[in-house]
Amino acid sequence: MSSFEFNKIIGAILSVALVSMIISFIGNALVQPSNESPADIKIAEAATPAQKKEFKVESIVSLMPMANVEKGKAQSAKCKACHDLNASKKNKIGPPLWNILLAKRGVYDGFSYSKAMANMGGKWDYEALNGFLAKPKRYLKGTKMAFAGIKKAKDRADLIAFLRTLSDAPKPLP
Repeated sequence: MSSFEFNKIIGAILSVALVSMIISFIGNALVQPSNESPADIKIAEAATPAQKKEFKVESIVSLMPMANVEKGKAQSAKCKACHDLNASKKNKIGPPLWNILLAKRGVYDGFSYSKAMANMGGKWDYEALNGFLAKPKRYLKGTKMAFAGIKKAKDRADLIAFLRTLSDAPKPLP
């Protein structure tokens, strides 16, 4: 076999691989597959007409007693880029997370929240944090938070257990 024929064969193989990759990229851009099962995420009608559709995720109450603070601390590396985790409570891209558990949502002096977050009301209890950390954009339409979310309930429970420790007086477990 001459080197010219060998080059043609290699060229054909590389061309097929390149075309396959391009088709794959285009397909993924047009259709975004989901790994979530319908049982994990449900959208239900809210109780009052003023509220929009509510986002439901698997409850973490049963996971909290077994949550691992050290694993949650490792998960918090995702938060550090945008949030201050120290008692200094400095504003970054996002508001500080010190003493976040049971804090009022959308209220922190000196931080400009999205309209959706500012109008949300309520407190960051365990389940509210769980839902928001699962998929912030689905939990609260209009949020500025660009974070994609944490799929596994166990990982969210670990992170919330760590966030619970970011306080001078940690709140009780649910």
